[in-house]
Order: sequence, then structure tokens, then C-alpha cells
Amino acid sequence: MSEHLSDTVRDAGYDAVGNIVTDALLWPAIFIGITAFFVPRLLGKVLPEGGKPLLLNAFVSTLVLFVVTAALFFLLYLWQGAEMAELLAGGLAANVVFFGKLGLAAAIIWAPIMILSLAGLPRKWVHETW
Repeated sequence: MSEHLSDTVRDAGYDAVGNIVTDALLWPAIFIGITAFFVPRLLGKVLPEGGKPLLLNAFVSTLVLFVVTAALFFLLYLWQGAEMAELLAGGLAANVVFFGKLGLAAAIIWAPIMILSLAGLPRKWVHETW
């Protein structure tokens, strides 16, 4: 069994492993990181300056990033070959919980970047002082 497995891995070559790592880990992490940086910046252009709007920005950014990462994981499941009917068979509530947990777990990537992006917003304020 292990000989067959090692032959399969050897025949697949490094490119297959490299593609899996790049497609399944690297690109989604880069997308999540870039999104986590720009969501608070874009909301900062819409919301007024000040401490309370900054807290509102943090809250709305958290919700947006949570939903975006959950949707990203759903799309990644589809892209990796999962059938839509299979994914939706558990019902809406089960999917919201499952992909919500994945979106929450991705907070290890997006939360620090979002916080640093939020922390830089008061430097650009014109009417309010921090």
C-alpha cells in the first residue's frame, strides 16, 4: 500500500504538491489579507471621523470580513470539486454554522491586519484629533 502511495506521489511530482499549497493556502490567505487591509480603509472614507465611528468601522469591518471569508471557503469547496447539492444538503442553518466556523477560524489571518489598518486611520483624520 505504501509503495503504491509513494509511487503515486512521485509520479505526481513536486508541481502537484506546490499547486495544492499555492491554490489551497497561499492565494486565499493573500486575498483574505488584502481584503482585511482595504475593508476598514474603504469604510473609513464613508464613515465620519471620530472615536465612535472608528469603533463602528471596527464592528462593520469584522462582520464584512467574517461573511467574505465564509463565502470564500464555500467557493473554495466548490472549486475543489464539491457538488453544490452535497453542500446544500444539510440545510441553510448547517451551512451557515459550518462555513461560519471556517470564517471565524480565518480571523487568525484577517483580524491582526484589520486592527493595524484601523489603527492607521486616525493619522488621516482632518477634522477630529485622536
